[in-house]
Amino acid sequence: MATLTDEIKRRRTFAIISHPDAGKTTLTEKLLLFGGAIHVAGAVKSNKIKKTATSDWMEIEKQRGISVATSVMGFDYGDYKINILDTPGHQDFAEDTYRTLTAVDSVIIVVDVAKGVEMQTRKLMEVCRMRNTPVIIFVNKLDREGRDPFDILDELESELKIGVRPLSWPINIGAKFKGVYNIYEKTLDLFKPDKQKVQERVEITDVNDPRVDEAVGEVDAAKLREDLDLIEGVYPDFDVAQYLDGKLAPVFFGSALNTFGVKELLDCFVKIAPYPRPTRAEEREIKPEEEAFSGFVFKIHANMDPNHRSCIAFVKVCSGKFERNAPYKQVRTDKVMRFAAPTAFMAQRKNVVDEAFPGDIVGIPDTGNFKIGDTLTEGENLHFRGLPSFSPEMFKYIENTDPMKSKQLEKGIRQLMDEGVAQLFVNQFNGRKLIGTVGQLQFEVIQYRLLHEYGAQCRWEPLSLYKACWIESDDDAALEAFKKRKHQFMAVDREGRDVFLADSNYVLQMAQNDFPSIRFHFSSEF
Repeated sequence: MATLTDEIKRRRTFAIISHPDAGKTTLTEKLLLFGGAIHVAGAVKSNKIKKTATSDWMEIEKQRGISVATSVMGFDYGDYKINILDTPGHQDFAEDTYRTLTAVDSVIIVVDVAKGVEMQTRKLMEVCRMRNTPVIIFVNKLDREGRDPFDILDELESELKIGVRPLSWPINIGAKFKGVYNIYEKTLDLFKPDKQKVQERVEITDVNDPRVDEAVGEVDAAKLREDLDLIEGVYPDFDVAQYLDGKLAPVFFGSALNTFGVKELLDCFVKIAPYPRPTRAEEREIKPEEEAFSGFVFKIHANMDPNHRSCIAFVKVCSGKFERNAPYKQVRTDKVMRFAAPTAFMAQRKNVVDEAFPGDIVGIPDTGNFKIGDTLTEGENLHFRGLPSFSPEMFKYIENTDPMKSKQLEKGIRQLMDEGVAQLFVNQFNGRKLIGTVGQLQFEVIQYRLLHEYGAQCRWEPLSLYKACWIESDDDAALEAFKKRKHQFMAVDREGRDVFLADSNYVLQMAQNDFPSIRFHFSSEF
C-alpha cells in the first residue's frame, strides 16, 4: 500500500512555457504520446486532418492555432505521475501563465533553434527566477536550418541569466541533421526524417566507439567528439542541486514535431525534476507530507463543456490527501463544502477522481463560489500567497448592444472576470464599466466568448489611459482629498478597492509627488 510520502515522491508537476510558435503545444502532445495518454498526435497546423492539438480545446484556439487558456493534463509514465500545465505563449495571455507558474514545481522552456531567446521567454524566465523555479530548456526544430548550438547556449546564458549545461548534443542541423548524442545516458539516437518515431538507438559506452563512425560518418563523428571535448572543458559537470535551486538549466536538443529528442528529455526530467515542495502561506510553511489536506484555486475556467454552462475551479493540492465528498472549509467565506464530482483532466476528457495527492490538480465544479486565490483546508485558516494580478495596460469601455440581453452580459462578464481573463473596473465619475487587459487579443476573446457562450453582444469604446494602479493610505484625509481632486479618474475594482486611472506617465508621477502619503501599487498583491 503506497504511503502519502510515496505518492508525493512520484509526482512531477510542471509547466511548459515559451514564445508563441516555438513548438510548445507540439512538445506537450509528444509527451502525452509517450505517456500513452493519447494515441495519435493532433496535427497542430494541418487543416487536412481535422484533429487539432489535444490541449487546445476552446473554439477560438482551434480557429487561430494558438493556446489561450492553460490546459491541465495528467498521465502516468513508468512509476511517475506527471501533471503538465500547457500555458498560452501569446503575450496577451501572460497573466494566465504567471498564475500557472505559482502552481508548478518546475518548468520546461521551449526555444526555437532559429530564433533563439525571444521577448516572451525572457519575461517568463523572470517569473521563474522570482520563485527560484527549476528550469530545463528544450531547443526545438533541429530538423530546420538554425543557429550554431554553441551560440544558442551563449544566448541562453546571457538572456535568461542562468547557467546552462547541455545534456544532449546535435549532430549537424537542418537538412544535414543526423541525430542527437545523449550526454546524460551516453547513447546515440539517429534521426530518420521521414518516420514518425526514432527507429535506431545505438547503445555505446564511449563516444570513441567505432560504431559512431559507422552510424554518422567519420567527418561528423570527429566533429561530435571535438564538440563534446569542448563542452566538458567549458561547462561544469551537471549538478542536480544547482538545478533544483534554479541556478543551472540542463539543455536538450530535438525536434518535437518529429518526436525526436523528446523521450530523452522526459526520461531525464522524471529523474531529476523536483517532486512537490513546501508551499508558503501567510501563516506558515505547509509541507506536502502533512496529514491535513490544503490546496488553493489558481485558475477558474468557464464552459469546459459548451452544452452545460458550468465553471470549473482548478485546485492545486498542497498537502495531505484530497478526498471526494469529504468536508473542506473555504477559508474566505468560512463555509464548509463537499465535492461530489471532483475531476482530473486529460485536456478536455475529465474523469471523476476519488482522491488526489500533493502536486495534483483537481477540477471542482463551481457555481460561482470560488475566486482565484481561494484556499481550501480541513479547518485551519490558511491564506496562500503569490497569485498576482498586474496592472493592465489597455483599457476599453464595454457597452451592451442588445438591451434585452443585459442579464446575460452581466453574468458573462462576471464569469470571465472570475477566470482572470481580464480585470473589471467601474468608473466612479460616470458609473461606466471598463475592462483592462495586458493585450489587444483579450478583447477579441472576451467579445467572442460573450457572444458564443452567453449569447450577449457587446461593443468596445476605446479609452486612452496609461495605467490603472491600486491606491491606499494610512492617512484617510489625504486619501479623501486625492479622490476628490482626481474624481474623474477614480474607479473601483471588483473587490471594491480604490483604483486610480492615470492617463499618462507624467500625470502618474505628478500624483505620486503631490501625495507622498499615498501608496501606488502596480500589482494587486499588497
